[in-house]
Amino acid sequence: MSIIKVVSEGLAHFSYFIANEGTASVIDPRRDCDVYLDLARKAGVRISHILETHRNEDFVVGSLELFERTGAEIFHGPGLEWKYGTTLVDGQRFQMGGMRLTALHTPGHTDESMSYVLHEDSPGPGSIAVFTGDAIFAGDVGRTDLAGKDQTARLAGLLHDSIHKRILALGDGVLLFAAHGAGSVCGSDISEREFTTIGIEKHSNPLLHLNKADFIDHKVRERLDRPPYFRRMEVMNLSTRPTMSGMPDPIPLRPKAFAEYQSAGAIIVDTRTADAFAGAHIEGSDSIWMAGLASYAGWLLPYDVPLLLVVDDPVHVEVAVRTLTRMGYDNIAGYLWGGMLQWCQSSMPFKTTRTASVMELKDMLDSNENVIVLDPRPHHEWVKIHLREAKHIFVGELEKNLALLPKDRLIASMCSVGHRGAMAAAILERNGYDNVVNILGGVSAWEAAGYPVVKGE
Repeated sequence: MSIIKVVSEGLAHFSYFIANEGTASVIDPRRDCDVYLDLARKAGVRISHILETHRNEDFVVGSLELFERTGAEIFHGPGLEWKYGTTLVDGQRFQMGGMRLTALHTPGHTDESMSYVLHEDSPGPGSIAVFTGDAIFAGDVGRTDLAGKDQTARLAGLLHDSIHKRILALGDGVLLFAAHGAGSVCGSDISEREFTTIGIEKHSNPLLHLNKADFIDHKVRERLDRPPYFRRMEVMNLSTRPTMSGMPDPIPLRPKAFAEYQSAGAIIVDTRTADAFAGAHIEGSDSIWMAGLASYAGWLLPYDVPLLLVVDDPVHVEVAVRTLTRMGYDNIAGYLWGGMLQWCQSSMPFKTTRTASVMELKDMLDSNENVIVLDPRPHHEWVKIHLREAKHIFVGELEKNLALLPKDRLIASMCSVGHRGAMAAAILERNGYDNVVNILGGVSAWEAAGYPVVKGE
């Protein structure tokens, strides 16, 4: 018997390949599903079941792609009008040689949420592992706000019951495999721990120590960002749709052809670092550094226009394409061949963004210079630490809140280190703000310099 965790970087999504005695099941597969086929070939097994823990909101589930390639039946929880697959009943079993998976209805994150318990048929310890989806993570539990504010308390109560009455009751020694790791927007404080058990979570997960009333109160007060692309994922993951036969293969575009695509309405996504973007970029570009693409593309990029990529190295094109297609962005038209160096060598026009150090910002503030410090980080980062002088507008909501920022003052964009600062600066410049500076090093450098900060939760 083997359990293999498949990690989708950026989205911090975990899917699982479980094999035993010639058969295999896949839990929450991703859209680019070749990885599971490769695992099945290496193990000499047939994928017989595709199990979803819930509809999923942050990525396109690859169940249909995997079904098309394997013929394995798809199963998911009750309560939604699924357009594909089979709806489970609580306690339904899937035999895998001398092992079995049992469906455990664990509502709370969503009404249809399912966990899957792995058992050994022969006399032994009983339950071996549980795959909890978004019910419990290492160090955290799932969010309960996705059905709307009026449903948060009800779902929080269900989640508390599912955790304490169903999952924790399986036993301390049971391995716990969640659907997400640290960095996912599906939790507020997921641990970096690679592996965990029910016993570890009972001991160290602070939310499992709350009584039901306090747990519900905590979840009602919890404030988590909800990227607008979630709505699209929810629709895609409930319905049938055209499946991918392979990854998109964007074409390399010479500078003039690249510019023609932009003139025709394509959006440029510059995935380089903040300092590289500041040094030279194409006017009108969005700045989303590569490691932040999964977290911020869904806030900034529309689905109905072609996308163009600017990368540091052509090998990064595949990384960007995989990240974007997992989020449902299929119209990736091309990438800039030769990067910004080739663009500049071709005498194409480019823009720069002013940058400054935290020392320079401190001097500006001490001299009462006419500057607004814009903090574009998410709320949960802002409340932990920020400058007293800063104005908080999350970068994902900046474009609809531009009226809060006057154009006749210097805007100093300042995040944790500089990447979100570059994103905000690009948005401002695209909307006619001519006096913008990105503070490289951000709040991290400000605190390291010993300058005053406000600390909260």
